[in-house]
Parts: sequence; C-alpha cells; structure tokens
Amino acid sequence: MQTMPITPEGFAKLEAEIKDLKQVKRPEIIEAISAARALGDLSENAEYHSAKEKQREIESRIRYLEGIQSRSQIIDPKTLSGTTITFGAKVKLQDLDTNEQKIYKIVGVYEADLEKGFISNESPVALALLQKKQGDEIVVRTPAGEREYEIKEVIFE
Repeated sequence: MQTMPITPEGFAKLEAEIKDLKQVKRPEIIEAISAARALGDLSENAEYHSAKEKQREIESRIRYLEGIQSRSQIIDPKTLSGTTITFGAKVKLQDLDTNEQKIYKIVGVYEADLEKGFISNESPVALALLQKKQGDEIVVRTPAGEREYEIKEVIFE
C-alpha cells in the first residue's frame, strides 16, 4: 500500500471532516430516512429515495477519506530545511515570459487548493519543482502550452 504525504494541518482537516460525516451528517440522514419512511409507500416516495442517495454519498465519502487517512504519512514542513524542493516546501516562482510571480506550497492530494496556492505533490508544476533548487529554471507542460519559470525562493514553514 502506497503512503500519501500530508501536512499536520491537512491531516487535522481530514480527521475533522470524517468526524463531521460520522457524528453529524450520518445521524441527520438516518433521521431523514426515518421521517421519509413514515410518509408511507416507499416506491413513489421522492424524499425517501433522495435521502437514501444522500446516505450512499456520505458512506462513500467516509470510506474514501478513511482510505486516505489509513495511507497518510504526516510530514511537518516546519521540521524540514535546505535548498532542495521537497514535499511541504513553499516556492516562489517567476514566469520567464510575463515576469509574474507566483507562490505555491507543495501539499498532499487531499489538501490541494489552487486558490490558496496549495498544489498537489502529483500536479505537473509540483513534479517539475521537486528536487530542484533556488535559481533553477523549470519547464511545465500545461494544457495551455509550456511555461518556463525560475525558482526565486524555497521556504519551509
């Protein structure tokens, strides 16, 4: 079984979502199913069928998240240092065509959130960055074409 790197913050978020699904969402949907059953004939009971579908979604999400949790390897970026880019590094890049600067933090798949600048360690940008150093130039293949970046800074925090 392959482990999945995750930050301590990401693992805490994962645990919180599992807890919410099990302790809040699951009981709510069980109650909704009971209420829908009380309405009578289940064959034409839209509330019942909708609640059962929601229950399947919740149970599926719990299984998915518990799978991630069981394979998680917590890596705290605060304990890392150096100039080589690894999981957990925050990287400042400069686009060599536009001079635009971007900052990305390399995190696990579960934690990825591009709006926050968190990119999955399996993304094309992260794969191009891993094991590189400040001052290196990289080429990233994207759906819009190739982009060239210079690594301006590597930060572990």
